[in-house]
Amino acid sequence: MKVRPARPHSGIWFVRTDRNPPIRIAARVENVAKRARRTSLKNGTVSIETVEHCLSACAGLGVDNLEIELIGNEIPGGDGSSVPFVQALRSAGLCEQPVAREPFVISDIVRVVDGDSELIALPPLDPSSESLEISYDLDYGPDSPIDRQSYRLLLSPETFEANIAPARTFLLESEADQLRTAGLGKHLNFSDVIVFGPNGPIDNTLRFPDECVRHKILDLIGDLSLLGSTLVGRIVARKSGHALNHTLVRALVKERAHRDRVALMITPPRVDIGMIHRILPHRYPFLMIDKVLEIEGSKRIVGIKNVTINEEFFQGHYPGDPIMPGVLIIEALAQIGGILLSQELEHKGKVAVLLSLDRVKFRRAVRPGDQLVLEAKTLHLRSTTGHIIGWARVGGELAAQAEIKFILTDSESKQPKGRIDQE
Repeated sequence: MKVRPARPHSGIWFVRTDRNPPIRIAARVENVAKRARRTSLKNGTVSIETVEHCLSACAGLGVDNLEIELIGNEIPGGDGSSVPFVQALRSAGLCEQPVAREPFVISDIVRVVDGDSELIALPPLDPSSESLEISYDLDYGPDSPIDRQSYRLLLSPETFEANIAPARTFLLESEADQLRTAGLGKHLNFSDVIVFGPNGPIDNTLRFPDECVRHKILDLIGDLSLLGSTLVGRIVARKSGHALNHTLVRALVKERAHRDRVALMITPPRVDIGMIHRILPHRYPFLMIDKVLEIEGSKRIVGIKNVTINEEFFQGHYPGDPIMPGVLIIEALAQIGGILLSQELEHKGKVAVLLSLDRVKFRRAVRPGDQLVLEAKTLHLRSTTGHIIGWARVGGELAAQAEIKFILTDSESKQPKGRIDQE
């Protein structure tokens, strides 16, 4: 596994470099694959298993922009804790980037439940707080060899590294037997993994008397990082595992989307339709951008496409069941990408012409009345080519995504023949 720095606002990406071409998977909850007892991410048929300990180390140290390259489909296990990842990141050195992070401050109570397990997200007690507080109650019942344990943590790099990172994964002897029967973990012995028998750990020694509850918090921190934002507030957990952790993150994504929708209603445009007309050559009925809400130089942009029943394409796609064509959603992403790149190219006398599409995915239908929130980030911008990644969302739910490459040509009549879409 290799870890490389990434640009601000990139987030954390896993890259399967053993595939040709390499497969990229963002550490976001929408990419979580359904697995037992672990967190795995998936892009099509390609997956990366057991990412939680690595992600926990990143979140615990406050590292948020990385590309993690892998050969194979699983993160190295190490000793079952986050210590190997913390040590590797510390030895490489951490640096502060010039762009501030935008934390997600919990403002309303969000609760998810599964049987007698629950997770509650609460606003911070101190409105000026910039931290996350986690309280966890672990209770497997009176017949379990693991005693009831509780732990409270105010998360910081120091508290994480000293009190949470060393906590190792654990399981019961009956669970270990089931895994071995399934052909898993045969190369491990009791000194490699904490296995609880009737009288406690077998052939192993705990690092903390309450190591189990600390490891549960370690897993929770890694899973919460799949929100893609630094959390501020309080998390109260009781007997939760990975599946319920993911459910809470999805609920927080919905809460964030609701908050963003309210903000969109009152946010004045950074680039209005008049300015869009001056940047893009597209006109009715092919102009797909209504306004631009956020723009950060040539690095990131957020725009809006309001989808109404008056769109011409709904007459034939489809009568009685109107759905916005997927190719037009991608066209909207290409147009917002063209506006983003124009911030850098305008003074150079260049324009961006669509060259190729890659890793295009459609997640949900877009219908009349929906508002497409279009976000694009620049991956590479060179003298002759531009490369962006874009997401189209409806109410915070991913509708489509794509990586788009452009060729940069002279703005006068020197553009390559055969090109149709000029962005």
